[in-house]
Amino acid sequence: MKFIKNIMLLAFLAFSTSLMAQETTFVPSEHGFIKSDREDGRFISSRRIVHAMLKNTHPKYTFNPDMNLSEFKIWQTGLREAMKDIMCHPDIKGQPAPKLLKSEPREGYVLEKWEFYPLPECVSTFLVLIPENVKKTSPAVMCIPGSGGTKERLAGEPPLEPKFEEDYHNDKAAMALRYVEMGIIAVVVDNAAAGEASDLEKYTVGTSFHYDGTARYLLELGWSYLGYTSFLDMQVIDWMKQDKRIDKDRLIVSGFSLGTEPLMVLASLDPSIYAFVYNDFLCNTLERAVVMTEPDKNGIRPFPNTIRHLIPRFWNNFNFPDIVSAIAPRPLILTEGGLDRDLNLVRKAYEITGHPENLEIHHYPKFSDPKSRIDLKTLPEGINRDQYYDLVNVDRTSHYFKAITVIPWLTKLLQRDSK
Repeated sequence: MKFIKNIMLLAFLAFSTSLMAQETTFVPSEHGFIKSDREDGRFISSRRIVHAMLKNTHPKYTFNPDMNLSEFKIWQTGLREAMKDIMCHPDIKGQPAPKLLKSEPREGYVLEKWEFYPLPECVSTFLVLIPENVKKTSPAVMCIPGSGGTKERLAGEPPLEPKFEEDYHNDKAAMALRYVEMGIIAVVVDNAAAGEASDLEKYTVGTSFHYDGTARYLLELGWSYLGYTSFLDMQVIDWMKQDKRIDKDRLIVSGFSLGTEPLMVLASLDPSIYAFVYNDFLCNTLERAVVMTEPDKNGIRPFPNTIRHLIPRFWNNFNFPDIVSAIAPRPLILTEGGLDRDLNLVRKAYEITGHPENLEIHHYPKFSDPKSRIDLKTLPEGINRDQYYDLVNVDRTSHYFKAITVIPWLTKLLQRDSK
């Protein structure tokens, strides 16, 4: 009898444990969509409260496709002033002039290395590639790398450190070489906290640069990673304008991936820059934060990007499609698509300003056929990162500098405007 009781007790315990397991099993996908359980729609979870605040955020300089030209110019000026305000570029006087460190011959061009002094605490460097057959004054392209990239890789140069070993002969990476081959000057920078500007990564993780440490302290100082790195780039733009070999009326900024962010800042702040190469997909970053809410196995909801992409008051003012639309009517090529919904806003901006011919848009090869693309007006909430990329037509295996579309476009553009 006692044996039977023990068996029954064990069976009961097993059943109870099974019920408890069912009650406590956490399935992330079941918690992706954020909704209130209250009749008044309020939340008690702070994370959910902030999410609701994000949904109710309406950027001040959202592009309105129904604007006329006069209204567009007023909006464009307002956006420029807002960008100037939140980037916090300091007005530094009395710094030494940039200095040439070396000049070396390469096959078909000359490589120069310069250093400059944007802040009292700072020295930074850039490379200049000058074609042998360059004219007296030449158009010039500033080349800005993506995450993990270095100026040496873009210039087809060996890495500065063994741990930075990269496939620097890769035609899909050596952006600056592609421009030099077409006969124009290329000026190549590092992003902040990367390449020569990195810290101890040369001893340990190589090009997995720790951007976020620098970004965190910049935020503590009331600045931001993007504000700082775009400030450095602006100093190089100013140098390009005064170099006698460079046609200051034909300055081009070419950004890859992470490099498209300082590109947008430079485009907003300096209306004299001639043209832009945007090598990434166009993304509505506020929407991305709102919809990418499926948690991980620990119940942590993702943030779309790390804090190097965090700029206080950015979403209060604008989103990426707004900033890119404000580039109009200056020449612009976008090489990796996105949602047609966002790209059509940019098209409309170029129509409003009377120069649709100055805009060229390409998609990832996988999505070049419109029938292959997802066309949504609003993305569903509660999705994860992979689902997000699928919905916005991103092919992450094909993310590289698209020389095949950029070089013909820029060649044709410069020929057109040289007449």
